Amino acid sequence: MNTFGKIFRLTSFGESHGRGIGGIIDGCPAGVELDFDLIQKDLSRRKPGQSKITTQRKEADEVDFLSGIFEGKTQGTPIAFAIWNKDQHSKDYNDLKDVYRPSHADYTYQKKYGTRDYRGGGRSSARETIARVVAGGIAKQILANEGVSIQAFVSQVGEIKMDKFYTELDLSKTEENIVRCPDAETAQRMISRIEEAGENHDTVGGVITCVAKGVSPGWGEPVFNKLHADLGFAMLGINAVKGFEYGSGFAGTKLSGSEHNDVFYKTEKGIRTKTNNSGGIQGGISNGEDIYFNVAFKPIATLLKEQHTVDKNNNEITINPKGRHDPCVLPRAVPIVEAMAALVLADHYLLSKLNSI
Repeated sequence: MNTFGKIFRLTSFGESHGRGIGGIIDGCPAGVELDFDLIQKDLSRRKPGQSKITTQRKEADEVDFLSGIFEGKTQGTPIAFAIWNKDQHSKDYNDLKDVYRPSHADYTYQKKYGTRDYRGGGRSSARETIARVVAGGIAKQILANEGVSIQAFVSQVGEIKMDKFYTELDLSKTEENIVRCPDAETAQRMISRIEEAGENHDTVGGVITCVAKGVSPGWGEPVFNKLHADLGFAMLGINAVKGFEYGSGFAGTKLSGSEHNDVFYKTEKGIRTKTNNSGGIQGGISNGEDIYFNVAFKPIATLLKEQHTVDKNNNEITINPKGRHDPCVLPRAVPIVEAMAALVLADHYLLSKLNSI
């Protein structure tokens, strides 16, 4: 269960405090000319230590491609890559090796495998998502050749929610602040909220919105592996994600059918819909409109404050963890959401090519 995708497939490997994180991409078409700077840019958006509101672990997170690429082009063969860990402080976790931290995967991993890497959470650490960002960076470039762009941004931190729809925003401004919110005034309030959580040795959650433009009609499957179902599966597989909604989502339940229906009309370039409550997907298949969705992230479970728990011998104890942790995962999760969306869309693009043969 470490492989994602059907045609464009990523298998990831590695642990938070092991030698490194990496992956193998299989099913990537041959002849895709890669811009390595774009892949590294996404890794830099995800890496720790990038701002005052993220963990201060220092990692360059530079990707080392080992196979499958020659003279800057994919060869159609497996693409292997690694990102080597440099700044592990494994000793910070020595006191936790026999402890089940609240809301972490310590207990469930122990029950499943009978053993676990307690250093930084091991395989359950969000550091594993580096592999997804690399693979997503390649998928983005495949999609860009088909006119598809993907942009995610932070739309809510705690109780601070942006009241503008994405069509009212200039999404190119997302990278102009450290919280990755395209609305400058809301961004400042979000940053203050994250700083407040950090000062209290606490954490805060929120929502990331993602928009995919340029997806052609006809991508997706009609029953199982509907396009929105695969997007939901991808997003719910990201660490700390607690919810997914696309299109009108839960708000759509408050509308009548006549209000909710997306009415078709014809244009010179083809059929369009006057509204987009469907979120660009109908019957599990893309209809050519923007695909947009929200991803809810819980407050990160690691708190640098005293908490009650139990150890592997069922003793009730009190812990006060050490280490370097994000008070809010959202700013660094933006490229992860984009990457997972790209993996799904690239896979369905390749599936659509098979269906047309």
